[in-house]
Amino acid sequence: MKLTPAFLVLSSLIGISDAFVSKGLPSFTFREYGKPLTALKVSAETTTSAPATGTSPQTTVASVPKVAQRWRKSTKQLITLGPASSNREMIEKLFLAGADVFRLNFSHGSQEQKKELLKTIREVEEKYAHPIGILGDLQGPKLRVGEFSSPTGEILQAGQTFRFDLDEAQGDNTRVQLPHPEIIKASEIGHTLMVDDGKVRLTVTGKGDDYLECNVDVPGKISNRKGVNTPDSILKISPLTPKDRSDLEYMLEIGVDWVALSFVQKPGDIEEIREIIDAKVALGEFKPSVMAKIEKPSCFEGDNLERLVGLCDGIMVARGDLGVECPPEDVPILQKTIIDECRVQGKPVVVATQMLESMIESPTPTRAEASDVATAIYDGADAIMLSAESAAGSYPEESVAMQQRIINRVESDPHYRSYLDSNTPLTKDENPTDAIIGAARHIAKSIHAKAVVCFSLRGSTVRSASKGRPPVPILALCPFKETARQLVMSWGVYPDLPKAGSYGYIDGEDEDLDYDGPLEGAASDDFDLVLRNACKAALRKGLVSDPDDLLVLTAGLPFGTPGAANVVRVVPAAGPSCWDGICRID
Repeated sequence: MKLTPAFLVLSSLIGISDAFVSKGLPSFTFREYGKPLTALKVSAETTTSAPATGTSPQTTVASVPKVAQRWRKSTKQLITLGPASSNREMIEKLFLAGADVFRLNFSHGSQEQKKELLKTIREVEEKYAHPIGILGDLQGPKLRVGEFSSPTGEILQAGQTFRFDLDEAQGDNTRVQLPHPEIIKASEIGHTLMVDDGKVRLTVTGKGDDYLECNVDVPGKISNRKGVNTPDSILKISPLTPKDRSDLEYMLEIGVDWVALSFVQKPGDIEEIREIIDAKVALGEFKPSVMAKIEKPSCFEGDNLERLVGLCDGIMVARGDLGVECPPEDVPILQKTIIDECRVQGKPVVVATQMLESMIESPTPTRAEASDVATAIYDGADAIMLSAESAAGSYPEESVAMQQRIINRVESDPHYRSYLDSNTPLTKDENPTDAIIGAARHIAKSIHAKAVVCFSLRGSTVRSASKGRPPVPILALCPFKETARQLVMSWGVYPDLPKAGSYGYIDGEDEDLDYDGPLEGAASDDFDLVLRNACKAALRKGLVSDPDDLLVLTAGLPFGTPGAANVVRVVPAAGPSCWDGICRID
């Protein structure tokens, strides 16, 4: 056995392509996504001030990949693709500007178009060797009135009587078809109906088997095929229309990572889509995570919200429809309630709708919009979403970049950490995994570690770590790309794109930093090798830059046991055989 300085061992860990001697010490050339970086000379003494020549001080043994800074954030960005962002060049720009997950909205466009977008996203993922999540958003039922004899519609006056019925005849100023008998059946006297996103508001004053008699409370224009909202009624309809079922089957075929379910009214709706997915996906194959879009008041009745969060894999605060069916002053409180419940149960939560709405046509947001985005981040949301801003706006790249700027600014504010710590939820049903993760979080804070590293089979350990909102990044190492892509949605998680079926890379490989193509390879059960690979991954992500930087690792032994975490270990960035600047080489 012999001892050697830690920086020499780190150089072998990260894969040296060239070496030469300068002042008796090696200098290395590292690779950033398959491209050589400028050689960095290593000195045994850390320089703390800039040399007289004016060059930058040399303080580390490794060059941190510049593009790694792209991921230095905890709150994630869910970006909708559309006509303004459907080509390869723009998708890559959006990714580099901050996009972590891309949303494919199946309400618009063909299934074939979505497949092409997915293919393009996977190409960008391979180029940068960083997992990218893909969410398929189902349209859900669309409740609309029929058509009017007047092409421009009718103006309803306050206090007048207006009837909705099943008659297919064209409507006038006194009535119109409502081709949804389930609404007529579920509505009671005193219930509210809203037309055109609440622009016209009516109260049910009478009903029959095939009609509703209403009083106009808020006057306005009503025209062909305008939408109807029923905030007081739970409709006995499936959240999945025939179109949704076809789209869901197509999503499973092309391999999306998340499926978002619209029109969720009750926990049974989640169970329904789960049953369909279970029937379509063969045993042992990966299933997409299910995200429930909370947009109906019924989701807050009794213990519905707690049950919904428990049944699904993630939640979207769909403030558009939620803001129509609930009083506007209630929406901020409901947003916080949803986020808190998701944090308690360790499920990722996305805040969506009108976050930077003015950037559809303007290169900068309003100050109110910037405050709205910041509020969602301060509340502890896992992700924030852009809709029309990136899908159909004039400034898709700018809107994504602005979102990231707000994230970075908020997360650098000392108040942000204090808010997260003060709002840490009480853990429900604490188990050994939660205890190990909690210990790792406290150790990381005490020793000023650079990251918590979690080895996870299907992501449960990583999500448990994210739930506690640790003060350092969470590096997730998984043997499956599908797991890594799903974990991209979670707060503070930096998933590594793995080789197929492996927690790392085969020892001695020279191509492990070559990001020109997808990574393939066999698994290894060598725990020491896995630890060294964790150090490599931390360097690639830019989480460590000095051999003495510390990582807190959690794992479940034996490997391959889902949900098990029974090991905590502190490892320096130089590798598991090193400590305090000295490494052991057998």
